[in-house]
Amino acid sequence: MSGSVQSTVQLIVGLGNPGPEYSQTRHNAGVWFVQQLAHAFNTSLKNEPKFFGYTGKFVCAGQEFKLLIPSTYMNLSGKAVLAMAQFYKLTPEQILVAHDEMALEPGVAKFKLGGGHAGHNGLRDIMARLGNNPNFYRLRLGIGHPGHKDQVTGYVLGKAPASEQNLIEQSIDEATRCFDILARDGLVKAQNRLHSFKAG
Repeated sequence: MSGSVQSTVQLIVGLGNPGPEYSQTRHNAGVWFVQQLAHAFNTSLKNEPKFFGYTGKFVCAGQEFKLLIPSTYMNLSGKAVLAMAQFYKLTPEQILVAHDEMALEPGVAKFKLGGGHAGHNGLRDIMARLGNNPNFYRLRLGIGHPGHKDQVTGYVLGKAPASEQNLIEQSIDEATRCFDILARDGLVKAQNRLHSFKAG
């Protein structure tokens, strides 16, 4: 089953910042995905101090998947990921990290394996804590770019206007549906469907 998630992904991580002041900001798009996945598979997320985050689990296509939303700030996301990876003896290739992606427009989402962190503090910390290993899966949730690097911090920590938020939520809905394909049929089929999706 080469390329199939059956032999790979077991942990899905949603990146964001904790607290109500951040919950609706663009940087929390990964959190929204994991919350939606938990809702779709009828599971709840519970605070788990030993994993520095909120965790849950569900079964899809006969396999158990674990969910994690770190309760640390974004730049310390790897602390929670490493704690769970060590406890469950997971390799980077068994981890899928959902995160906001400025290189993609709102309404676009893409799966990929490996790559750099492109300045994303959550990805940077996870890669560092996993021994500088970038070979985990990513779900890149497009949020667009403010147009200038000096505006990035305010942009990711700001709320998207309603029209953009709607597009982001559509892409998260589609990514949730595509997770089911990922679990049953593998990465390539899930990519084929998700990457052809355009919110509108």
